[in-house]
Amino acid sequence: MLRWAIIFFVIAIIAAFFGFGGVAGVAADAAKILFFIFLVLFVLALIFGRRRPPK
Repeated sequence: MLRWAIIFFVIAIIAAFFGFGGVAGVAADAAKILFFIFLVLFVLALIFGRRRPPK
């Protein structure tokens, strides 16, 4: 998930550099959404992934 966010971020930077504002905006929005999804899943994995059954 984080890999896709970084890929879309790089696409947005390259598109903005070449003057494709619409493509850059869409790619930046997609990167932002994917990053926040990654962040939520990461926090949930930290919270619920450490559970071990009591002995």
